[in-house]
Amino acid sequence: MAFRSQSPHWYGVLVRILLLTLLGTLICFCVTLLLAIAGTVASAAARGIHPDMRIAYRHIAVPLALLEAGVILIFASILEIRHYRHTKALSGIERIS
Repeated sequence: MAFRSQSPHWYGVLVRILLLTLLGTLICFCVTLLLAIAGTVASAAARGIHPDMRIAYRHIAVPLALLEAGVILIFASILEIRHYRHTKALSGIERIS
């Protein structure tokens, strides 16, 4: 008894794109925020003042996270659509043979 894979569905592509975008954005936001906090603390220590952490959140981490979300969305869309078309073609070939 041979195993036949199902044909891929278009809504699976949308779910994977959104999940990849969300996870990638969260990871990039965390890394960017960590680096922004370190930079803010180092800058404040060099000047001899108290660090203002709002700058790290509002002016550095959030705008970069939004920019990264757009880039990740575009690349995830390209990769997932390519994967969907490839899997659909392979399932068609498998169905014929």
